[in-house]
Amino acid sequence: MINQLRIYTVPTDNRQPFLARFRDHAARIMTAHGFAIQAMWTNETEGDPRFVYLLAWRDEDHMRTCWEAFMADPDWARIKQETAAEHGTFVLGIEDLTLTPTEFSTAIGAMS
Repeated sequence: MINQLRIYTVPTDNRQPFLARFRDHAARIMTAHGFAIQAMWTNETEGDPRFVYLLAWRDEDHMRTCWEAFMADPDWARIKQETAAEHGTFVLGIEDLTLTPTEFSTAIGAMS
């Protein structure tokens, strides 16, 4: 098992529309494509707010396949286009970390 930590920097003015889009659309479509969302957080620091979420995957091939399916989903493409037309820019940057457990991690075997 591996985890993926995604950190989105969001324009302050679009914080609520971004969270609504993720809650109402992205999470649903991701789940339909095999994503296992473990947790979601917001982070308020200096500058623009951040949205952080953690995914669990069997392995990197599974992660890659699911991301490809999600990004090619026509419903997601339509939603992104519609929300961008209404609100403008939703994401200023994305940090994407693939986390591989150490041999002594309690995460080993968690998805068995």
